[in-house]
Amino acid sequence: MRPRAALGKPSIIGRRIFSLLVRSAIIISMSFAVAFGFLAGATSPVAHYDPYMFAIGVASLFGASCGAMGILMSRIRRMKRELRDFETRLDEAADRNWEIREAQERTTSFFEAQDDVIVRRDGSGAITYANDAFCALAGRPREALLGTAFALPVVEQGETSLLADGARAYDQKIASASGARWIAWREVNVRADGDSEMQSVGRDVTDRVLAERALAEARDQAEAANRAKSRFLTMVSHEIRTPLNGILGMADLLGDTPLTPEQATYLNAVKTSGETLLSLIEEVLDFSKIEAGRLDLAARPFPLAAFVEEAVELLGPRAQAKRLEIGAYVDERLPAQVVGDAARLRQVLFNLAGNAIKFTERGGVSIILEPGEEADAIAITVQDTGIGISSEDQARIFLEFEQADGGSTRKFGGTGLGLTISNRIVESMGGSIAVESAPDEGSTFRVTVPLARAGDAGEPELKVPDLAGDDILIVAPAAMEASLLARRLQRWGARTKIVPDDNVAAALLPEQMWSAVLVDHALGTQACERLARAASSVQRRIVLVTPAMRNELAALKEAGFTGYLIKPVRAASLAARFSQDDAFDHGAAMETAEAPSAARPGGGLSILVAEDNEINALLARALLVRLGHHPTLAASGAAVVESWLAARAAGTPFDRVLMDLHMPGMDGLEATRRIRALEADGGAARTPILALTANASAEDREACLAAGMDGFLVKPFDRERLAAALASAADAALAA
Repeated sequence: MRPRAALGKPSIIGRRIFSLLVRSAIIISMSFAVAFGFLAGATSPVAHYDPYMFAIGVASLFGASCGAMGILMSRIRRMKRELRDFETRLDEAADRNWEIREAQERTTSFFEAQDDVIVRRDGSGAITYANDAFCALAGRPREALLGTAFALPVVEQGETSLLADGARAYDQKIASASGARWIAWREVNVRADGDSEMQSVGRDVTDRVLAERALAEARDQAEAANRAKSRFLTMVSHEIRTPLNGILGMADLLGDTPLTPEQATYLNAVKTSGETLLSLIEEVLDFSKIEAGRLDLAARPFPLAAFVEEAVELLGPRAQAKRLEIGAYVDERLPAQVVGDAARLRQVLFNLAGNAIKFTERGGVSIILEPGEEADAIAITVQDTGIGISSEDQARIFLEFEQADGGSTRKFGGTGLGLTISNRIVESMGGSIAVESAPDEGSTFRVTVPLARAGDAGEPELKVPDLAGDDILIVAPAAMEASLLARRLQRWGARTKIVPDDNVAAALLPEQMWSAVLVDHALGTQACERLARAASSVQRRIVLVTPAMRNELAALKEAGFTGYLIKPVRAASLAARFSQDDAFDHGAAMETAEAPSAARPGGGLSILVAEDNEINALLARALLVRLGHHPTLAASGAAVVESWLAARAAGTPFDRVLMDLHMPGMDGLEATRRIRALEADGGAARTPILALTANASAEDREACLAAGMDGFLVKPFDRERLAAALASAADAALAA
């Protein structure tokens, strides 16, 4: 801060003092003149002297003099105050002027030191100020720019946007002496010397623009590579599935021929390896779809209990082959039907339960569905008694290609994609997945997904038996499925007791009146028969068996059991066992009714098969012959259309068409469109056409339906799936 300014003060103060002295002298002179004149007049010989009037005059003069002196002194004091105020304002003004000049110098220095390009123009567009950066970019000195309308040469102009503060922003590609540069401009109106000027501040963003363009180009290349990868995976999937269809199909056909035990063992190994390869292909394809953002969810109503029980039945043979228990429990508070993607949810369930079976050596696996904490939320719990997962491994098991059992010494196989895919599917559904586990203590995976109620119309009803007051004894060496059965029976009003040993059960039987005894055949045939005889007084004596033990049902019935249940036990089967009209074979009738329909078309059908692969054509022909049908083979789309026309002209039209999508010349889609067009022109009946392909993508399904096909069968397939597809294709054709 500079010292207070004092320039010009002595002359101003001197003039004020001189003026004051002059006025004081005049007033005093006038006072003496008046007093002298008065005294002279009073003492004149011709004047009449009155001492009283003289005293009054003197007093008046003295009072007037005192008043004048008082006024003069007051004026002097006021002038001193004004003088001090004036001096103060003068100092402040001088300080402000100094600060303004200093600020102007700092601003000028700041502008000159900036890397940003700064230029000001007046209303006519003439440059009033330009900093060094602008001069360098223009390649001209400041003196040559001021007062001119010079503008930088523009190579490319970006879009202009208006900011909230009224400023305009845009990008320009400028040609300069050092090459093309990208400048991001910001323009705003400013006041200068009472006039309005346009100040433009530009920042060199060439590096940023080049980086953004490089990034965009890299993104485009990555997306192109991703699309190429998806096409490659689709092609590889088709090429792998086609021979795999032949391997698995021929293995099924070979299994129907007489084989030695050694040959049967080798054949089972071939089938197991082929099915494992198929599951790996499915996982890789699903992961590629997720990476490409092509995981589409199709929400449709489906029965919740049947969905879970069917999944458990499909997993049952795998668990039973390892002597593991597996069971499911669906809380009765849940809706009978919900809306969601059942196929994707089944995939999640298979991944979690399949892993539970794979990593469990003893005990079992349970799947429990209960209401979640939020509205329409359903909690799916998959619990096992396996090897468990450490806290370190829990943090990475949901990552791609990661496994808890990693390294070169790993015992369990797999790609490490199952949990990753499951997690992505659940997140796409708006849910979450979590795990709780510890080494050697098993694992619990909990999936929470929102599934809205589908409505009450058409919901299947479970006839729940009234078991209030009933005492039921459950004898099972493993508590996994037995605990789920007990939980279900308790919900129906029964009192249950679980014992793991047949000797303990035999001791408990006489102690009270039991309404029913459920005995797991895992105890052994002899133990089961002893318990059946010991419980002869109990009304219901039910044995739990696996599907592989059906050949022992007759002996178990002879031993005294009144009924049986196939493990894993369905809720409907359990309820039926406690119905009034229960009989030993009642369960067999129910299983037939509940099993997925795979009925063969009656009477044998005339089926046109479009397949260019000789092995797959041979497989399809053999499967259709064994199903009682009459196949005709065609190796191209054109041959399919010709065969279809010839059969119609001969009065023996085909009942079904199995159409391969990929064939030389005319593909399956075009052949289907030709057939549909011929049907429309000639008024012929609609022939059910079933797509037969190794591609399993949603795009292929949509393309098939758009072309006029009635069904979709993915390779590899077996005779049961083929029969079911032929039947469903006929229903779809009638509906169309």
